[in-house]
Amino acid sequence: MEQVDHILIVDDDTDIRELLGQYLGKNGFKVSSAANGRQMRQMLATNKIDMIVLDLMLPGEDGLTLCRELQVGLSTPIPILMLTAKNEEADRILGIEMGADDYLTKPFASRELLARVRAILRRSRMLPHDLRPTETSHVLAFGSWVLDTGVRHLFDSNNTLVSLSVAEYRLLRVFLDHPRRVLTRDQLLNLTQGREAETFDRSIDILVSRLRQRLGDDSREPSYIKTIRSEGYVFSMSVEIRRSAL
Repeated sequence: MEQVDHILIVDDDTDIRELLGQYLGKNGFKVSSAANGRQMRQMLATNKIDMIVLDLMLPGEDGLTLCRELQVGLSTPIPILMLTAKNEEADRILGIEMGADDYLTKPFASRELLARVRAILRRSRMLPHDLRPTETSHVLAFGSWVLDTGVRHLFDSNNTLVSLSVAEYRLLRVFLDHPRRVLTRDQLLNLTQGREAETFDRSIDILVSRLRQRLGDDSREPSYIKTIRSEGYVFSMSVEIRRSAL
């Protein structure tokens, strides 16, 4: 029997929950809904959820707070499509920072949401074979840095822990898994956020800039992440794979 993906809609607007539930249901999905974070947790505790459509502007715990909680609290992250009435780039970047896979601004067409849902689910399961992350290693050493992938901790040369956001960690893992390989912005978006670039989308460039700051990399003459004009980025440092934790 073919698997039916289970979508959880988290939105305090009853009409939106009902409309999206009916539309996604007619298009082959199993759909559940929640009006807030408490109901969302109850659904997750009793159901296998394949993807969450999460509203940013929730009363009480907002969507960003819940998104961050999901990324930290789940052993296997659930893909998230974040909905918001805001259309500022800063809000989109912040949503991606907290771990959302894509971002859709209200009002939106139901067909567009359906396309985004299908694309996120497809890409979360079907990354290009030669770009899949290597999950067997526990410690990756590069330059003066060490990344413990088991606990997602980055340490500098003094063994000081450096905090990484969810998005920064994902981007760093992609670079470390594919050192000295030029990766386009589209590839980086697919691998870190499960989506394609939109016109004037600068989210990857902003994340690269933030990751460079974490690594103390000079953006004018970077040692770790170099910009390849008209192509993308390349992680220019060699990476040593260690099998034991720090």
